[in-house]
Amino acid sequence: MVVFTGSATEANNTAILSALRAAPQKRRIVAASTEHSAVITMGRAQESAGYELVLVPSLDSGLVDLQALAAAINADTAIVSIMWANNETGVINPVAQVSALCRERGVLFHCDAVQAAGKLPIDLRSVQMDYLTLSGHKIHGPKGIGGLVVAPNAPFSPMLYGGHQENGRRGGTENVPAAVGFGSAANAAMAELNNRSRHVASLRDELESRVLAEVSGTVVNGFGSPRLPNTSNIGFTGVDSDTLVALLDLRGVCVSSGSACLSDAVAPSHVILAMTGSYQKASEAIRFSLSHHNTADEIDHTVEAVKQAVATLR
Repeated sequence: MVVFTGSATEANNTAILSALRAAPQKRRIVAASTEHSAVITMGRAQESAGYELVLVPSLDSGLVDLQALAAAINADTAIVSIMWANNETGVINPVAQVSALCRERGVLFHCDAVQAAGKLPIDLRSVQMDYLTLSGHKIHGPKGIGGLVVAPNAPFSPMLYGGHQENGRRGGTENVPAAVGFGSAANAAMAELNNRSRHVASLRDELESRVLAEVSGTVVNGFGSPRLPNTSNIGFTGVDSDTLVALLDLRGVCVSSGSACLSDAVAPSHVILAMTGSYQKASEAIRFSLSHHNTADEIDHTVEAVKQAVATLR
C-alpha cells in the first residue's frame, strides 16, 4: 500500500514509529551514519524513551559498511534504516545486500529512496523492503507531499489520527492536487528516466572534470563509488564551504554545504565527516545538484563562478 504524507520526513518518521510500536520489546534502531537528518534526528528523539540508536559507520567511499551493519543487528533490533542513495554525495548503497541481510536476520527494513526515485530504476519485486520513502518535489512534482510504500506484511501504525482518510492510515484532509501532481511527475520520471539520466550525467561529469582540472586542491567525495547522475560533492582544500556557498549565491549559482534541507546550518556536513573522519574536510565540501533542465551554458557559468570565488577566498 501507499500512504500519502505531508513530506518524506513524515514518511520516514511513520515507518520507524510503526516498527517500534509493533515490537515494543525491541529497543534498537540501526541506521547509517550518513542517513538523512530526518532519520537520525528521529532516532535521537527516541533515545529519551529508552531506545538505542546505533549509527553504522561509512566507508571512505561513502558506502555503508556492510560488515559493521551485520554486527550492529542483534535480537533487540526493531528496524534497520538505510537510504538508497545519499542526498549529499549521490553515492548509491547496496540496498539489495542490505535487504538480504535484514531478511536473513528477520529484521524490518526501511529505505529512504527520496534521492534514488526518478534517477534509478526501482523494482520492489527484486529488492524487498518493508518501508520505502518517496518525495514529490524530488522528482519535479509539487512540494508538500511524500509517500510511504508499505509492504503487505509489514506492520503499520498511523502517525496522525483523525478521520478515516486514507482508510484510517493518516488522519487529516488529503492533499488531492498534490497527490495528482505527484503521480503525474512519477509517470513522467519513469517514461524519461534513461534520457534524463544520460543528459544529467554528462553535465555532472563535465562539471567535475573541469573543476578538478581548473581549480587546484579539489576532490570529488564519493568518486569511484556508484553514484546518482545528478549529484556531485566537491571538496575545496583551504576554503570554508559556507563562505563559498555565499559567494556562489551572489554569482547566481545555488549550491549547499550539506543537505539542501539544512541550508541554514553552520555545522559541517555530517556525511563528509562520516566518510573522511575529518572536521576540516567536512567544512570544505560543497554539494552541486543538477537536473535535466540544466544546460551546458549553465555548467560553463558555474565553473567560472567557482574559479572566481575560490580565487577570492584563497
